[in-house]
Amino acid sequence: MDRVTWRTQVLSNHLHRPAASSALTANPCLGYSPPELTEPFEFDTKEMRKLLDHHHLEERDWLFGLMRQSKLFNPKEAGDGRVFVSPDYNQSMEQQREMTMKRIEYLLDRGVFKGWLTDKGVEAELRKFALLEVSGIYDHSLSVKLGVHFFLWGGAILFFGTKRHHDKWLRDTENYAIKGCFAMTELGHGSNVRGIETVTTYDSKTGEFVINTPCESAQKYWIGGAANHATHTIVFSQLNISGTDQGVHAFIAQIRDENGNICPNIRIADCGHKIGLNGVDNGRIWFDNMRIPRENLLNSVADVTAEGQYLSAIKDPYQRFAAFLAPLTSGRVTIATSAIYSAKISLAIAIRYSLTRRAFSLTPNGPEVLLLDYPSHQHRLLPLLAKTYAMTFAANHLKTIYVGRTPESSKIIHVVSSAFKATLTWHNMRTLQECREACGGQGLKTENRIGNLKGEFDVQSTFEGDNNVLMQQVSKALHAEFITAQKKNQPFKALGLEHMNKPSPVIPPHLTSSTLQSIEFQMDAFCLRERDLLNRFALEVSQRQKQGESKEYSVLLSYQLAEDLGRAFSDRTILQTVIDVEATVPAGSLKNVLAMLRTMYALICLEEDVTFLRYGYLSTDNVTAVRKEVSSLCRELRPHALALVSSFGIPDAFLSPIAFNWIGSNSWSSVQHHLKI
Repeated sequence: MDRVTWRTQVLSNHLHRPAASSALTANPCLGYSPPELTEPFEFDTKEMRKLLDHHHLEERDWLFGLMRQSKLFNPKEAGDGRVFVSPDYNQSMEQQREMTMKRIEYLLDRGVFKGWLTDKGVEAELRKFALLEVSGIYDHSLSVKLGVHFFLWGGAILFFGTKRHHDKWLRDTENYAIKGCFAMTELGHGSNVRGIETVTTYDSKTGEFVINTPCESAQKYWIGGAANHATHTIVFSQLNISGTDQGVHAFIAQIRDENGNICPNIRIADCGHKIGLNGVDNGRIWFDNMRIPRENLLNSVADVTAEGQYLSAIKDPYQRFAAFLAPLTSGRVTIATSAIYSAKISLAIAIRYSLTRRAFSLTPNGPEVLLLDYPSHQHRLLPLLAKTYAMTFAANHLKTIYVGRTPESSKIIHVVSSAFKATLTWHNMRTLQECREACGGQGLKTENRIGNLKGEFDVQSTFEGDNNVLMQQVSKALHAEFITAQKKNQPFKALGLEHMNKPSPVIPPHLTSSTLQSIEFQMDAFCLRERDLLNRFALEVSQRQKQGESKEYSVLLSYQLAEDLGRAFSDRTILQTVIDVEATVPAGSLKNVLAMLRTMYALICLEEDVTFLRYGYLSTDNVTAVRKEVSSLCRELRPHALALVSSFGIPDAFLSPIAFNWIGSNSWSSVQHHLKI
């Protein structure tokens, strides 16, 4: 049969198909029904929100309200009359930058930043964190711009400076009389801050420091605020005194005058358009023999006398460098928490959409099935939801230890913030991608937020420390604890490694559902993995050293175990924070749901990390049992999905049209409405 005859026969069969005994009938048009009508809440979502947001709920809601009230935040009415606020990403880069500054001025006038640098104490710091998190729910550019000004520029003055700097700069920073930026990163050096090439010398004749960019790779790069708005910057530079390199130090330099003109002996260029964060004016800076007063050295760690004598109570240059970087932990803290709020936005949108969007029917004339009633869709979103809950509690724990920091806690804060910054930002990007796909074509629309959030938050994987580098730092810190305990023949006392002092956990050969759901089994599995990987890592490094390799190179060659160990530490620490939160909740429906989330978090980690199978922590039969339990947990969590995302406390206006009446927002009447505006 030739192709023409065959094609004619196929078409004929379609046109003259005989009547079937169970003929399909046309379904009536789809309609939107709010999921709240059919998805009852079985626990108190307000109490759950208290656990999630952790602090300053009233202040958060106040700031949400301020942003909803102003046209500066780009309110847009959807077809069903609901109003949403989100940045207009169709604006040019220049327009987005100016809108970011206008929003900051609006919030400044309403007292949002009051006390961000001048108030002291835990309460003041937590309020600042809360309001920064809310600003990031609206727009990552807004929160990054605030973070650079208050946490980096302001934080450097606060922590690196002394009273003379505090008195001169903090209040003017808080009031935006000056606009600060933070010039650490260079074209040739990002994570390796110790290797930066900017050089500063001291001129004892004039009592001035002289800052120079000696080569193109030393230009300051990605400096948020430098391209347009910043008037001052913190310059990180090698300090050379009388021919002796004293290492990296921080200086205050003015880069623009009060009229916005670039100061002499400075060149500034724009970094240009980016895949996201175009509301932040990233710039590049070159210094050409720029002179600043001696007093502009931030001198909490080291100082230079008028005669040019270098003074520091910390003689070891490595310890001095560590002291300079320790206060910068706040950047990793804010990044970790903002990543989790981004994941919450995408999950709230995708899960609400999946509770009203239908696709395919199981019987010829039956109703189409809700997306979230498909087991595969549940497995795509609900484990990510459980992880987001777990990581929210972890981020709250990180904030708590940060605001209560002491000199003795600096190591644990550095290690935990490094681990959580990497883990939580990786989780956010994975969640955004899965939620984008789970929303189908609607996920591509700018108004539905998720696609844009991918571009806005992608940078988090590399700024304030490349995630892979941070995880290697975590493993090196664990290795150092291991070596110390071994050499001194002492028990482990730090970084949560106390479990190493106990006998190695034994995993049962057959895992039942009740065992898999038990805290004891979950923590045993996580601790077994961490202790074995730490032992393997230490042994491999030791063997390489015996073969003649340096300690540093031996650690680099053992990168695979280092990556696995960093993940094991992070997962175990996160699980402990979930257990601690669960323990504070009295028996009842809320505690039951938290137990389900904790088990889902633990088991999805077991299922996804191949080290459990690679090194034999779990048998193949046990891995199969874990997989089956995850599917069962998806079914158990399904009735709570709406309540769980509602507990996030994100106002409707900060989500998107497809989270609500996606039919009405795409109706012809909505087209006519927008044409009239």
